[in-house]
Amino acid sequence: MTDVTIYTTMLCPYCRYAKRLLGEKNVAYSEIDVTFDPAGRRQMTELAGKTSVPQIFVGKTHVGGCDELYALEGNGELDKLLSA
Repeated sequence: MTDVTIYTTMLCPYCRYAKRLLGEKNVAYSEIDVTFDPAGRRQMTELAGKTSVPQIFVGKTHVGGCDELYALEGNGELDKLLSA
């Protein structure tokens, strides 16, 4: 299974929703909490081109945020991406 990284903040409900979906699918992921981490947030912004959280990466593929993750799940593409 491909490595999954999710950039989050502590109070973000969309971060929780995204992590819940990954957990339901038994996907291990690395979480980078950027709540009090300006360097981590800069890194996320450079990689994703966005400042909002969550920002989710499957391998080197930038999935986007929570909505994009659920869209991939809804159209059956998430499992394919995770197993690539």
